[in-house]
Amino acid sequence: MEPRALAGDERAIEGLPIRLVIALVVGVASLSVMMNTLGGIQTLGVTELDVKPTPEVIDEASTDVTVEVVGPQGDRVANATVVATGGTATLGSVTTARTDTNGTATLALSPSLGPNQDEGTIQFDVKPPAGGQYADERGNTEVLVVAGG
Repeated sequence: MEPRALAGDERAIEGLPIRLVIALVVGVASLSVMMNTLGGIQTLGVTELDVKPTPEVIDEASTDVTVEVVGPQGDRVANATVVATGGTATLGSVTTARTDTNGTATLALSPSLGPNQDEGTIQFDVKPPAGGQYADERGNTEVLVVAGG
């Protein structure tokens, strides 16, 4: 083989960048899968909470609403703080209550609707008990407020 024959061969120069691009794409894809797996491990034990208000429909009169704080399987959660705020209905102030050992809390609500408003909602947020694996990141069940009575 002539010594100059390798100097004129350009296949190595053409093949090298393509191999680097393929290795980079495979490496980024692998890193993405590993990061998603590690991110999922941290949130594996977190349980999303929701509320079950009773009654679900009220009018503008003062009403006691009983709220159950529940997990995905319907299990009740004690020592959680329930916060009621006006959604499309108006509350005079933010109302809070702590759930008892049965996972229920009672809130005294006095909602009002605006002029020409036939219905509105009251929203609930839950502050999970300290030290638990609970979270309240999604929207919760709301109470419907209707005009009249």
